[in-house]
Amino acid sequence: MDIFKKISDHRMEIDQLAWTGTFAEYIELVRKKPYLAMTAHSRVYQMLAAQGVGDENGKRRYRFFDQDIFGLDQAIERLVEEYFHSAARRLEVRKRILLLMGPVSGGKSTIVTLLKRGLEMFSRTEEGAVYAIKGCPMHEEPLHLIPDMLRRDVEVELGVKIEGSLCPSCQMRLRTEYHGRIEDVLVERVFVSEESRVGIGTFSPSDPKSQDIADLTGSMDFSTITEFGSESDPRAYRFDGELNKANRGIMEFQEMLKCDEKFLWNLLSLTQEGNFKAGRFALISADELIVAHTNETEYKSFISNKKNEALQSRMIVMPIPYNLKVSDEIKIYNKLIGQSDMAHVHIAPHSLRAAAIFSILTRLKESKKQGMDLVKKMRMYDGEEVEGYKEADLKEMQNEYLEEGMSGIDPRYVINRISSALIRQDLQFINALDVLRSLKEGLDQHPSITKEERERYLNFISVARKEYDDLAKKEVQKAFVYSFEESAKTLFNNYLDNIESYCNWGKVKDPMTGEEMDPDERLMRSIEEQIGISENAKKAFREEILIRMSSYSRKGHRFNYSSHERLREAIEKKLFTDLKDIVKITTSTKTPDEMQLKRINEVISRLVDEHGYTVASANELLRYVGSLLNR
Repeated sequence: MDIFKKISDHRMEIDQLAWTGTFAEYIELVRKKPYLAMTAHSRVYQMLAAQGVGDENGKRRYRFFDQDIFGLDQAIERLVEEYFHSAARRLEVRKRILLLMGPVSGGKSTIVTLLKRGLEMFSRTEEGAVYAIKGCPMHEEPLHLIPDMLRRDVEVELGVKIEGSLCPSCQMRLRTEYHGRIEDVLVERVFVSEESRVGIGTFSPSDPKSQDIADLTGSMDFSTITEFGSESDPRAYRFDGELNKANRGIMEFQEMLKCDEKFLWNLLSLTQEGNFKAGRFALISADELIVAHTNETEYKSFISNKKNEALQSRMIVMPIPYNLKVSDEIKIYNKLIGQSDMAHVHIAPHSLRAAAIFSILTRLKESKKQGMDLVKKMRMYDGEEVEGYKEADLKEMQNEYLEEGMSGIDPRYVINRISSALIRQDLQFINALDVLRSLKEGLDQHPSITKEERERYLNFISVARKEYDDLAKKEVQKAFVYSFEESAKTLFNNYLDNIESYCNWGKVKDPMTGEEMDPDERLMRSIEEQIGISENAKKAFREEILIRMSSYSRKGHRFNYSSHERLREAIEKKLFTDLKDIVKITTSTKTPDEMQLKRINEVISRLVDEHGYTVASANELLRYVGSLLNR
């Protein structure tokens, strides 16, 4: 019953949005809401802006793409600002084809699909409403009814701009049905729909021998020529090509540069003049955003052909690279896995991270900065702090290679290999080792990588394995520390008390006896050595900590365990070092005693409750870390 109630409510909602009236009534609507007469480009931009704009690290982030596109903020910002925003303001870029160019599985078609789905939803809102001449096969703007000589006055009065002319069908209907009385012409509200072929057209190249230009521009209805007596009679023509139906919205060309030349020639006039040739009619006006996508190889082949210069000059090329952030790559995998029927198979924590590390490393290029390797670069790209490098270094690296992210392993390959690991046997869970093993096996079957690339990729799998090993050891060691945060904070405060006394030539008071003692040099050095602070550098490091504490105090902030990244790392490593032997013995014992068994059960419980493991995957993690610590 709930299902049919929802269907009924949806039908009622559509009925309530429907509107039919005369052109005279439509003029009054436009007088109150001039935005109703906006162009297709403006409608798409308003749709994007309506979802809101965030600001992260000085960069604009359009929330419209948040749920489906990850790690492409820079490319999206450039796409929206340089193309959609400019085109919405009627600048020259609206007379250009938007060509999304990038590697396979990089998100190009997803971006276009989101734009199409978004425009469908936006046309059902008040701000995105689309009105068209009722019965027009191209759903054209009713203001085209106004004669050219009167348009200037109407534009001033209504605060709009009128571009384009009536299609041949509406010209005839105006004469025959309405006898020239434009005020009586019926206007209706239409809803953009790819399925209903309203405001969205899609063209895919196929066999040039069988594909007809009529797919784009419509065709003659030969069964009616005898009835109407002429091939130039609009009633004998089907205005059902993709360019006709895409009017007022988006025209998508899939793998555009694979199209036969004769299909692309129609775009020369459409992009620059806003019209195209069809049948034996004058040029037909069309208001549509033309978006295409292709890969880099096809694009290079296209621009190398001199015959394509005219079309090339009418393109705005937007590079869409692969994502270069590990955290965003994980979101991509989670999204794709979430669309499958494999939710019952548990994916142990850090499994997708290991795959993402491998993927990102294949896409990065070696930096020219001294001491900067790919792992450090990967961490900085993902927002982590790397000792010895600053924000300026990050920006410099991002500008080193314009083509960075245009090559490497694609998400589709990784998901295929994760799927292979998930489907293998009847597993309860998979972990990082299963994923990396599957990635490695897949390289032997990968059709497009060279022997040299394969060697590089195998090395990156080893690096990803090493990164996972470190994560696994940390996770288990943390779980072994009872009330880890409390232990860390106690050690942290103890260290601060000692360095404060050391720098101020003072004494430390024993919390139990109240006795005053010299600062505990052994304790301080045992922590500092964990992050490579030498004997000569210890004084500077301790003074730096005190300066940071003083700065926090002046600003009214509390200096805590998480305030200094390097000190936090040192505290954690110190705790882990003290605990290593206990972890090693407990995890590797084949026949644990009662105390060890109790400790193992507590750790497993903590891994399940706090870290997202299942009992089976936590047990496997303990066995693996035990083998690592005993090497």
